[in-house]
Amino acid sequence: MTKAGSVAHARLGGYELRVLLLLGLAYGFAYFDRMAMTFLGPLVKADLGLSNEELGWLGSGLSLTWALGAYFVGRWSDRIGRRKPFLLAALVVFSLCSVFSGLAWSFGSLLVSRIVMGAAEGPFLPICLAIMVATSAEHRKGLNAGVVQNVFGSIIGTALAPVVLIAIAEAFDWRAAFFFSGIPGLVLALLIWRFIREPMAEPAMAVPVRRETFGEMIGSELREMRGLMATRNIALCSLVSVFGVGTVVIGSIFMPLYLDGPRGIEPATWSRIMSVIGFSPAVGAVSAGLLSERIGRKPALVLFCALFAISPAALLWLDSSPVVLAMALFVSWMGLGSFPLFMGVIPAETLGHARAATAMGAVVAVGEIFGGFALPPLTGRLADSFSLDFALYAQLICGMLAALVALFVAETNPRFASSQNERTAPQ
Repeated sequence: MTKAGSVAHARLGGYELRVLLLLGLAYGFAYFDRMAMTFLGPLVKADLGLSNEELGWLGSGLSLTWALGAYFVGRWSDRIGRRKPFLLAALVVFSLCSVFSGLAWSFGSLLVSRIVMGAAEGPFLPICLAIMVATSAEHRKGLNAGVVQNVFGSIIGTALAPVVLIAIAEAFDWRAAFFFSGIPGLVLALLIWRFIREPMAEPAMAVPVRRETFGEMIGSELREMRGLMATRNIALCSLVSVFGVGTVVIGSIFMPLYLDGPRGIEPATWSRIMSVIGFSPAVGAVSAGLLSERIGRKPALVLFCALFAISPAALLWLDSSPVVLAMALFVSWMGLGSFPLFMGVIPAETLGHARAATAMGAVVAVGEIFGGFALPPLTGRLADSFSLDFALYAQLICGMLAALVALFVAETNPRFASSQNERTAPQ
């Protein structure tokens, strides 16, 4: 390699690291904003006089618009071949929505702010991952996607958020905590505007543009979604997303209740368990990303999806000390390392950079609608009718089904996909 080539390679590596850091922080604080209602919920409920059902709708409403935004805005981004404007707009909108959440005076005003936040945050991850995959070296795509989604997302959104938000709420009030959570996104919007370039678009065939009626537009989007689902890997990743999102959301809602109730663990103890588990997805993301580069995307996906089943099984049947239980739960929640694979890397490698955001958005949308929006309320109603054990059985079944479906996903890592094609080619 020439001296000039060496310098160019070094610059590319430096820019890749810059993109990784800024996008990771941006997604981390996006998840911070999303989880704020989870941690501040008891204070908001008491102050605004909300019911448990209304708290549930705040989460479900955000999940629904998150799903719709992920698909439709991701598709829009692919259509015009631009990523950065959508990324910046999403950062500004969901940061302002966090501020508006702090200004809410009723359930209705708070619901509107969370619904708009979901619509802005939904496409944020697919577009982040589309930029990251386009910027990454071939052998670091899986690792970088995992770092953006699960390292930054888990450390900032699940480990740091409860400590910071509750401290601010206790020092001031819950509204001040929401105001604070909106600031980092606005700062990062400025940094990304200044320091991240628009990825180079793949050449596309020119097509005539005609103004569509609303009905034609809906029909076009439905045909696009059907076309995506006709691609085996996209359909399978979407199904993995349903069960993966389902097991994580159900576990997030009901695991603290089960630790506090049937398991009879003191709040001071189980809250420390939850704090430790907050770091688990970061470990899982790095592990799954590295493993997917060494043994292939599919084996890593199957293995880390299978980890989901450990958590509910341990809670239901492992009669041991809180320390051993915490270790089992930590390993299980490493399963979140599978998310960047089935939501990001595999869809992008299946359809290519030009349709990456559309593919990722479709997978996220299907998972959020059927796993994040539909399953938790149904699970909660049945748990009320029977017992909390039902919620853990639902979590267990979803985890097992995610691993089972992952077995049928086709390998997309170029190193391993090409060798598989050679073995299966006719002689």
